[in-house]
Amino acid sequence: MDSFDRVLRGVGAEAWHSPTPCREWTVRDLVNHLTAEQLWVPHLLAGATMDDVGDRFDGDVLGDDPLKTWEQAAAAAREAFHEPGVLTRNVQVSSGLIECSDYGWQMTIDLAVHAWDLATAIGRPNPIDPFVAAELLEVVRPQLDAWQGLGIFDPPVAVSRHADAPTRLVALLGRTPYRA
Repeated sequence: MDSFDRVLRGVGAEAWHSPTPCREWTVRDLVNHLTAEQLWVPHLLAGATMDDVGDRFDGDVLGDDPLKTWEQAAAAAREAFHEPGVLTRNVQVSSGLIECSDYGWQMTIDLAVHAWDLATAIGRPNPIDPFVAAELLEVVRPQLDAWQGLGIFDPPVAVSRHADAPTRLVALLGRTPYRA
């Protein structure tokens, strides 16, 4: 979350409508997606179902102050994940009921790869910490086929076996890590 937050603070006014590596998303669309994801967290961790939340976070959730909206959503999500005992619960997501700890990993992966997408869109270096990337690679590998089957990520992109962990992570998740 911190990596995405740092990159987001570097988005200039002229960049909000710029394309991102996510084919159909502009910078604003990408930030909107992640902000909406954070808005879901307190509800799902409190036991709400997908139907309970419904469509309240569909569409543009950013309003006139995207950074402030992101900050509030991220703070609420972080607080929800820090509730005592929350990681021992189950949470309903679009694919069904999963352990809250798995949901936390999914959210972390989404934040990391989209931090890279955002950084790439605005011309910043890869923001993913190598240690975090190495941990995420261990989580992603066993689930990759299922996620690709759901259309969540594009097929992996080949990189050198000597590539660093952040490069291997984004490539595994279908991003082209080397830009001309």
